[in-house]
Amino acid sequence: MSLNNVVSTVDEESFTFDRNQLLQIDFTRIPQHIAIIPDGNRRWAKRQFFDAAEGHREGADTLTEIVKAANELNIKSITFYSFSTENWNRPPEEIAALMLILNIYLVNQCESMIQNGVKLNTIGELSPLPSFLQETIEKTKEATKECEKINLILALNYGSRNELARTFRTMVDDYDKKILTKEDFNESMISRYLDTHPWGDPDLLIRTSGELRLSNFLLWQLSYSEIHIAPVLWPDFTPQHLVNAILDYQNRQRRWGE
Repeated sequence: MSLNNVVSTVDEESFTFDRNQLLQIDFTRIPQHIAIIPDGNRRWAKRQFFDAAEGHREGADTLTEIVKAANELNIKSITFYSFSTENWNRPPEEIAALMLILNIYLVNQCESMIQNGVKLNTIGELSPLPSFLQETIEKTKEATKECEKINLILALNYGSRNELARTFRTMVDDYDKKILTKEDFNESMISRYLDTHPWGDPDLLIRTSGELRLSNFLLWQLSYSEIHIAPVLWPDFTPQHLVNAILDYQNRQRRWGE
């Protein structure tokens, strides 16, 4: 996608960016896969004197806005850390509210996702999720399976250490079945067994709320990703913050350990 192709659409009423925002960006160096740790929903709610569920609802609205913006910028894949394996330690009422919010989000956004070419994918173990949410996820995946503009990847009941343990168990099973040999156990093969294999490693990680942790997210995949820390809480994260992260990424030279 060239700059001219993008700028030519800015007069459309529904377009997220104006010409000045787009002119900041080098469209030959757009990160193709962005991972996001959308941190700060609960702190945002507390500051507004709301309960945690309201923060998660606002966070879902932000997710919708950022996926739309990423799609317009021709980002091919965007992975959100939506619910971690550690999040089960939160209060049961908050977990129940979050599951319902995720379900409502997918139901409400499905038609828009189809219209805008957004394909739903997930990473993590879905079986512990409520059956109604699992059903909605599968229906949304089926409905959006032909979409090709952008991959929306939700990390649900995901933890990187859990993913690596599952990966190694599967590889050992395949070794026992003589699908793999001992010599096949290398970095490239491990990557092919990871949940994220279809989309490759992220070029850029964005974490909101100013926190400086990976929080058990994509530990293998982020080995050489650029990291951008946004100081705002996730519900306050805007498309301009996304642009700022991309500009930060474009101002760096990726050395890949050289």
